[in-house]
Amino acid sequence: MSDPAENKVTDATRSTEAEDEQVHTGTDRMPTPEEEAAAERAPDLDPEVAENYRKAAERGANIEGEGKIG
Repeated sequence: MSDPAENKVTDATRSTEAEDEQVHTGTDRMPTPEEEAAAERAPDLDPEVAENYRKAAERGANIEGEGKIG
């Protein structure tokens, strides 16, 4: 049987968990110049792929209830 003291949560752990629970919106960092350049060189999306992605995103946004697929 384990020692009950080993199962105690420390103040440091509680503090770290409280910090991790904070929700921050936005990006964690801006893209590097190299990343921006790579994005500019990327080929345009296939229009059919773009349309399928748009439809999937819309379908996902409008799902009602757990596990329902419309």
